[in-house]
Amino acid sequence: MLTDPDPRRCLSRAAVRELDRRAIQELGVPSIVLMENAGRAAAEEALRMLTGSDGETLVVAGPGNNGGDGLVVARTLANRGRRARVVFVGPHERLQDGPPDFLTNLDLWRRQGGRLEVAVAPTELARLLSELRAAALAVDALFGTGLTRALEGPYASAAGALNACGTPVLALDVPSGLDADKGQELGVAVRAHATVTFAAPKPGLFRGRGPGCAGRVAVAEIGIPRFLIEDAYEQADSP
Repeated sequence: MLTDPDPRRCLSRAAVRELDRRAIQELGVPSIVLMENAGRAAAEEALRMLTGSDGETLVVAGPGNNGGDGLVVARTLANRGRRARVVFVGPHERLQDGPPDFLTNLDLWRRQGGRLEVAVAPTELARLLSELRAAALAVDALFGTGLTRALEGPYASAAGALNACGTPVLALDVPSGLDADKGQELGVAVRAHATVTFAAPKPGLFRGRGPGCAGRVAVAEIGIPRFLIEDAYEQADSP
């Protein structure tokens, strides 16, 4: 389910990390379930953005859990009869040593015949820009709230391609390159038309460069028990 955010009720990067830890370790919510719920919720927004179009969705995925969320988006769209493709940004070996939930969803995507390309060389990144321009929708699944340093190399190039392509962009959790707490651009940040943020709004979406990068923001319920979220808000409000 997607809801409108309340900018007055946000959770920091550290608070969200602790929220995830409690849900997974204390209550036993499988992390793969949280990823599945996040990706499926984002796919609902993708379908809304695709209204009136039967064009292809191009997911630009990074090597971490944000990329795993993007793989779920692609799989969900394909399961609903939509054309979707994934471009993985980064060295080939990162496809083998990613987080477990990312690897699980990569395997699922491949097993159902999903198309996946790798973009790391300059020629591949140049082709990514042309492919983004031809897509009906682009999904920014490069990096999420955990990013704390400037995008570099192929990741900065991919963010630049997302900004230059002219195609509507949907960001997952936070636009890649945007500091989730401060709203600062970390080198270069994706400028999305819409952002689906997971579990709770992040303060950086409403501070500094955040509004210009995030576009329209929706909050996805991903299966973290509500009382844990309320506990996190109470702790955030405590002096």
